[in-house]
Amino acid sequence: MFRQGPSLSVRVTVLTFASLGIAFAYLYTDWFDSLKDQASDFSAPFYWVSDLPSRASDWADNRLMSRGRLIQENEALRTELLVHKRKLQQMASLAAENVRLRQLLNSADMLEDRVIIAELIGIAPDPTIHKVIVSKGSNDGVYIGQAMVDANGLMGQVVQVGARSSQVLLITDTTHALPVQINRNGVRLVAEGVGSLYQLAIRHVSNTVDIKVGDLLVSSGLGQRFPVGYPVAEVVDVHFNPGKPFAQVLARPMAEMNKSRHVLLVFDQPPSEGEN
Repeated sequence: MFRQGPSLSVRVTVLTFASLGIAFAYLYTDWFDSLKDQASDFSAPFYWVSDLPSRASDWADNRLMSRGRLIQENEALRTELLVHKRKLQQMASLAAENVRLRQLLNSADMLEDRVIIAELIGIAPDPTIHKVIVSKGSNDGVYIGQAMVDANGLMGQVVQVGARSSQVLLITDTTHALPVQINRNGVRLVAEGVGSLYQLAIRHVSNTVDIKVGDLLVSSGLGQRFPVGYPVAEVVDVHFNPGKPFAQVLARPMAEMNKSRHVLLVFDQPPSEGEN
């Protein structure tokens, strides 16, 4: 007869307690530390092998990218670069405008007359007519004949006034003439526009007049259109011809006719009742 071993329930109970004991010893004692290290070293290759599909997928995404995707990403980067370049250009433009406004405000501080700042909002479509439109009108107290200057010199005078905007005739227009005087000696002359933003002609200058290159011409105040003493132009060419009664004299406007965006309208008349 065969000997019968322990019953199944006894074996299960014994194995259960043995498993619990081993688990307790594994978790809360250092008896199995060497086995833990060996098990970690043994399982590492299996983890590495199991991670191969993910690694292969990443490698394929990075190395085997389709041509269409490359083109798409390249186009996106080009667009982003253009956006940043535009922002950089805008910042450069704002910085330059800030410098010009500072110069204009410094110029306003040096003027004894009352002034307001206006912005150029339009120019005459005909290049032979030197007129601009500014953003101030009768609502701001602007009047016909009012002088307009920038940070460097006299630019023109108001010839038409609306409620919120006005037209200004530049001193370089062919129909404009301006009484001036040489700042060095006070000799009175007349500066006329010749249709160029960079040039004025000084008419009827006698060969005996004391005028030379580099002389500053300022407004004389004659004609009661422009205040006295505003810089107008600098003499750049003087040609005396003994066979003619008058010398040929050219001057360059001090104001930046084609650059100034913000300007000053000068009040040489006392403010009307109700104005500050």
